[in-house]
Amino acid sequence: MEVRINKEVRDYTESIFFGLSLRQFAFSLLAVLIAVSLYFSLRSVAGTEETGWICILSAVPFAACGFFKYNGMPAERFVMAWLRSEFLYPRQLTYRPENTYATLLANSSIKEELHHD
Repeated sequence: MEVRINKEVRDYTESIFFGLSLRQFAFSLLAVLIAVSLYFSLRSVAGTEETGWICILSAVPFAACGFFKYNGMPAERFVMAWLRSEFLYPRQLTYRPENTYATLLANSSIKEELHHD
């Protein structure tokens, strides 16, 4: 009898349904629900082929979120990190050195000549 153990214990995922993890199954179920609801709401408005494409294109992002992993981050954490780096934090960090010693000496009665190299 042999028991397989992953080399990296943190990479272990338990399969819940159809070999999918709970996260993958939930996002797949969400994608199916979105596709079915769009199909029944658009089938009288658009043709069959157009409705099919709309359903597929709207369900793919939700299904992909369940399987997406980048640098160990799931899709939500990756999107939040991307939004922070692109929009919330400044692009160019400027460094302005401040000589605290020279500032303190300028306000004191002791005068010393400062040499900047």
